[in-house]
Amino acid sequence: MKFCWCTIRVRNMEESLNFYREAVGLSLNKRYTSQSGKDISFLGDGETKLELISDPNFRAFSECESISFGFEVESIEEKIKLIKEKGLEVHKGPIQPNEKIKYFYVKDPDGINIQFVENK
Repeated sequence: MKFCWCTIRVRNMEESLNFYREAVGLSLNKRYTSQSGKDISFLGDGETKLELISDPNFRAFSECESISFGFEVESIEEKIKLIKEKGLEVHKGPIQPNEKIKYFYVKDPDGINIQFVENK
């Protein structure tokens, strides 16, 4: 079995695209409007795929602390610097549970936890 993508319903497609492109570093692969009026975007390369859907009729938004998406980075310090340059806040961390891994969290525009991980 192969994992295809993860879908996130977003309130504002432009804000979310900006976050995932600028802060996370994912590239936009495809964007279209469905027949039902949903704005749909696919981001990511290789095995990392993310689908964003903005639907004006969808109303069930809430922050979800039990879900996070992790992205590997070369340097936690450099990523924190970039996050702050983008006007975003570090939500939690950096955390170093052992000598081989460090990570921190930010929130995406819809409150999803995004984890940046440095593996040594």
